[in-house]
Amino acid sequence: MNILPLGLAAGLIATTASADQVSIALDWTLNTNHIGLVVAQQKGFFDEAGLQVDILPYSDSASTALLAAGAVDFAYMTSLGFMSAKAGGADITALWVTMQREAGRLVYNSENPDITRPADLAGKTYAGFGSAWEDALISTMIRNDGGTPEYDTVTLGTGAYEALATGAVDFTLEVATWEGVNSELLNRKQAHFTYADYGVPDQQGGYIGTQSGMVTDEPDTVRAFMTATQRGYEWAAENPAEAAQILIDNGDFPNEDLVRGSMRVIDEGGYLTDGTTPVGQIDAQRFSTMAQFLYDSGVLRDADGQPLTWPGDVSGWYDQGWMAN
Repeated sequence: MNILPLGLAAGLIATTASADQVSIALDWTLNTNHIGLVVAQQKGFFDEAGLQVDILPYSDSASTALLAAGAVDFAYMTSLGFMSAKAGGADITALWVTMQREAGRLVYNSENPDITRPADLAGKTYAGFGSAWEDALISTMIRNDGGTPEYDTVTLGTGAYEALATGAVDFTLEVATWEGVNSELLNRKQAHFTYADYGVPDQQGGYIGTQSGMVTDEPDTVRAFMTATQRGYEWAAENPAEAAQILIDNGDFPNEDLVRGSMRVIDEGGYLTDGTTPVGQIDAQRFSTMAQFLYDSGVLRDADGQPLTWPGDVSGWYDQGWMAN
């Protein structure tokens, strides 16, 4: 698989995409969110599309920043990362979404008798990751459950899960298809609340995008790359166990059971496809609803840190004209 050294990403600034060689930056270390890209690479779907695809591993530079700067042709982006960059003026366009429903959830120790509902989180300690989105999400859940959205926060990053397991904190956020699987493998006693049950819009997640100019200037390249990518994810959805092994064979995973378990949860949970929606299709209503939630919550801000005003329409933020009807 063509995964380039981290240092090479910076050297790609101002490169011009060609019809046969393109690059995509990942949003995080290689995981099952990216499985369709790896499958497309290893099953020859990119080759059949006439493309040589370089998959750039996660680095200190966010994938959205690399894309906005023209350092890469495509980027895999978190929902928040894409929407924050786009609202802030980045000339980028979403082409694809991976997860058809929200994979995140709020988790707590199931043996903690003081927590039975989100309202109980008031006054407790949250292990966080440092984004404004987290407070908007948690406060909405507590408030909609009749509680007062006041709680303590310690920023721990990935250390949040160990802190929760040891009782050093009361709750945190996790992704069901990865950290949730890992907690099961470690036999941690955890329970969770689903965001959408307490007023947070159910969102899709994991966007692939490009610079807006590439959509108009090189539509054939965009179509070729995205169609091959769609084939990769479709194959993974139909063959989850085999896809997991392909990812394991082309990555560095200390715990291979985590990859297998993640693909099992993705398959059983219908995350890649709900049975009716084509793999990768962006839902216009859910996209707009989440964007408005982020605006209204004050999460999306300008360069001076001031909350942005809802523009009324974000349909121009994405383009799936490459997708066959």
